[in-house]
Amino acid sequence: MFGYIRYDLPNLAIKDFLLYKALYCGLCKSIGAACGQRARLSLTYDVTFLSALLHNMTGTDVVIGRQNCFEHVIRKRPIAAVDELTKELGALNTALAYFKCDDDVRDGNGGRVKRAWFKKGWKCVKRDYPALAASIGEFVAGQADVEKRRSPSPDEAAEPTAQLMKALCAHFMKEQNSPAAEQLFYAVGKWVYLIDALDDYEKDGKKKRYNPFVLAYGCMPRAELMERHGQDIAFLFDTLFYSMREGLAGVKFHFNRDLTDNVILRGIPLETARVMKGEPRKEVTAELAELRA
Repeated sequence: MFGYIRYDLPNLAIKDFLLYKALYCGLCKSIGAACGQRARLSLTYDVTFLSALLHNMTGTDVVIGRQNCFEHVIRKRPIAAVDELTKELGALNTALAYFKCDDDVRDGNGGRVKRAWFKKGWKCVKRDYPALAASIGEFVAGQADVEKRRSPSPDEAAEPTAQLMKALCAHFMKEQNSPAAEQLFYAVGKWVYLIDALDDYEKDGKKKRYNPFVLAYGCMPRAELMERHGQDIAFLFDTLFYSMREGLAGVKFHFNRDLTDNVILRGIPLETARVMKGEPRKEVTAELAELRA
């Protein structure tokens, strides 16, 4: 995952923003509990979203209390308590960060120091969460195969990420799993890969790195790409939005679903529009300031 799954802040109720902040901080502590303090630097928005979604879908209550953390030593703030679900999500976050750094190294983009930083955390994942580590290993192997074959199909290129998310749905939901839940996770996984590939389109084209959009449409300025092939690309994402909405409609939620609806129905389409227009992402420091305030 790559940090694209975000909320639409102007349309997010204060209560849901406060819940998101508490989950974000709770996941940070859970990463430390599962994989060590170094791994906390891998914290992402994507897995915070999964924490909100899976707590609601499994009926696992979020217990929020006022705690201190390394950034708020003096003044306590509302933080979601560490539970078994968030510890395993913390392990997932750490493993994905490790393999993202490993991928950067193989692409010649540096990342050796970061990969070494998260290596101990990855060892913890393999030791304590072997089933999770196996699913991630299958995803990494599948993605490597697609890239080795240099598939020009965006659908085929996104399949390993989509299958990983589907497997994670079954893993975390267990007996509560359903076809609708798997459909939702599959579509979100496919979207994550494709939006990252589209965002990196020009950069990958210049550096001759694997990118299905480059292989499918050729290398050109983004504005020209969207002018010539924008309808096809928009259709690709529109089918995913439909699949997400359809899956979402069939999922049973145990608590208020306003936060996850905001992310899926508003945040994801807005992020897609931003990438398609080639607009810069909102500064991470600004978003972190919102969460940490």
